[in-house]
Amino acid sequence: MIKRLLKSLKQYKKETILTPICMILEVFMEIAIPFLLAKLIDEGITQSDTNVIIKLGILLLAAAFLSLFFGTRAGKFSAIASCGFAKNLRQDMYEKIQDYSFFNIDKFSTSSLVTRLTTDVTNVQQAFMMLIKGAVRAPITIIFAMVMSFLVNPKIALIFLIAAPILGVLLIVIARTAHPIFQRVFNTYDDLNNVVQENVKGIRVVKSFVKENAEIQKFEKVSESIYKDFSKAEAVLAFNNPLMQFMVYTCITLISWFGAKFIVGGTLTTGELTSLISYAMQILSSLMLLSMVFVMVTMAIESATRIVEVLEEVPDLRNPENPVTEVKDGSIEFKNVAFSYVKENRKFCLKNVNLNIKSGQTIGIIGGTGSSKSTLVQLIPRLYDVTKGTLKVGGVDVKDYDIKTLRDQVSMVLQKNELFSGTIKENLRWGNENATDEELVRACQLAQADEFIEGFPKKYDTYIEQGGTNVSGGQKQRLCIARAILKKPKILILDDSTSAVDTKTDSLIRKAFREEIPNTTKIIIAQRISSVQDSDQIIVLDNGEINAVGTHEELLKTNNIYQEVYYSQIKGGSENE
Repeated sequence: MIKRLLKSLKQYKKETILTPICMILEVFMEIAIPFLLAKLIDEGITQSDTNVIIKLGILLLAAAFLSLFFGTRAGKFSAIASCGFAKNLRQDMYEKIQDYSFFNIDKFSTSSLVTRLTTDVTNVQQAFMMLIKGAVRAPITIIFAMVMSFLVNPKIALIFLIAAPILGVLLIVIARTAHPIFQRVFNTYDDLNNVVQENVKGIRVVKSFVKENAEIQKFEKVSESIYKDFSKAEAVLAFNNPLMQFMVYTCITLISWFGAKFIVGGTLTTGELTSLISYAMQILSSLMLLSMVFVMVTMAIESATRIVEVLEEVPDLRNPENPVTEVKDGSIEFKNVAFSYVKENRKFCLKNVNLNIKSGQTIGIIGGTGSSKSTLVQLIPRLYDVTKGTLKVGGVDVKDYDIKTLRDQVSMVLQKNELFSGTIKENLRWGNENATDEELVRACQLAQADEFIEGFPKKYDTYIEQGGTNVSGGQKQRLCIARAILKKPKILILDDSTSAVDTKTDSLIRKAFREEIPNTTKIIIAQRISSVQDSDQIIVLDNGEINAVGTHEELLKTNNIYQEVYYSQIKGGSENE
């Protein structure tokens, strides 16, 4: 895990190395100060030697200045290293997520990925800073201060040898007790983010159903769970500080008591006692620093584990060794295709799919809810891989293509349309970043979006709020269709993407497709028969299997499912009239 995380240091390795070096140099200066102070007391002040006082005073000032200098350098380098490390870690995670297939994304919830990119990275960043500073400074200080203490008076120094291991064991017990609680807390954070995300995204639905109080209660329940777990963890960690204080004052008391006896006995000088007390403070404060490092690391271990899970997740879809980088045409062939979202139990939602679609054809797909219409078309741009059988586009197995090449030629308007914050132009250029203004207008004319765009005061420079909340559902669908057309794909898939537009507009969009992009294979999933009845072929899906394939006239004569849908819609239309 540590090895994987350290790969994200990259250009900040220099600062990471310089931080402990500066810390060691600062420690050397701090260790020298009590020694020089003892000399100053015993050889200068006690013997009233002005020359010694001046000489040692200058050395003390120099040591203090150098300690300050190296300390500030260490602080600066550690800040650069830890912030840079966190930046790279987030970047690496974000880039990794972009390579995920839908299967990988389904494995991690959206709220969990957000928590890992934010809270977990912050925890690791803080622990990293503590490690490169405190985890270097504290042991070095303890070792050198212990050595100097033994050189001054081995008997008194034994107090440190007894206190340090006792304190170390107690700190480990505290850390091991708190770790499982933090593990539970960060999993609950995922639930908290999920509640917030759902509420903010669906705030209009919440208000429409007057469910604000229910949402508040849901949030309070998760928030209360986090509060209880954090309180429990902090209650365990709260023993840390009083335990340290107890050990500090116990050691100082013992040193003072024994030191006084040794001074009276003539085996210890006043200066040496002063230096021993200074070294005692350094040793015990370093142990306290180590305890803080333990606390941070305890919190960060679970966060680090969750981050590494994201970084080491193997994308379900990968390019072959020598990928095909050109899609010949828009022909599509399904051969004995079956698909399951859950690979282990092989519960197939698509079974025995055999289709042969010629390039340039218009294909309609209808079927009841849960008949796997969306699943079928998501296999074409390889958003998921088929579980069994083969799927070819342009005569080549989709698994043999370069994924970017394939998806550039398969333009898809998903069932859930997404617009991003930015102008209409910026949203449209997701389809083609190099598209001219004329191409943007033409694509919007084909999608029947130009008319309402021209009605906006700023026209194509109109700002779209996050999620497209300032345009209607039908306007959003038409903008997404225009964005897809701009890719100039060989295959265009509309997954129930005209459900929010009226039948006249729907008809105009299909007419534009026939006349303007005749060589593009068009696949239209729809609930309305009118949206697919002029297709070259209509596929009827039922429970994940192809029930029938034919033209509107053929299916109206021979297929019970198609007849039932058609006549129910005709009847419903006449009743409305």
